[in-house]
Amino acid sequence: MQLKDLRPADGSTKGRKRVGRGHGSGWGKTSGRGLNGQLSRSGGGKGSGFEGGQTVLSMRLPKLPGFKNINRVEYAPVNVDRLNKVFEDGDTVDSAALVEKGIIKSDQTLVKVLGDGELSKKLTVKVDKVSASAKEKIEAAGGKVESAC
Repeated sequence: MQLKDLRPADGSTKGRKRVGRGHGSGWGKTSGRGLNGQLSRSGGGKGSGFEGGQTVLSMRLPKLPGFKNINRVEYAPVNVDRLNKVFEDGDTVDSAALVEKGIIKSDQTLVKVLGDGELSKKLTVKVDKVSASAKEKIEAAGGKVESAC
């Protein structure tokens, strides 16, 4: 047996219905569409979203919720508690150091230090933004906040 010898089992397949091919076929003249009306015409019928003349659902719903501000600047948040766990006393905290410690993924990421938690180590922080409470805690621990390079 070869691939060319394969055939479907008898009776398992049907030929397609060829409409409009004469009276003898049983599907001649109107091709099974009946005589008059919208459904007998070519291109006839009501479309998938038709709701009987009522405004369709797709038109009743709002187009988009709200808006997206194209000028929004996203910062990766880092709490002082995390800095306390990861860095040693006297270390400098900047983008490169945060990437090295695995806190952020890229040194191109903008970072904001937030004031959640406690800080007991003296750190020099050089990131893009620092919240007021974080700055207070860093300076209270003997560290300093410098602007980002």
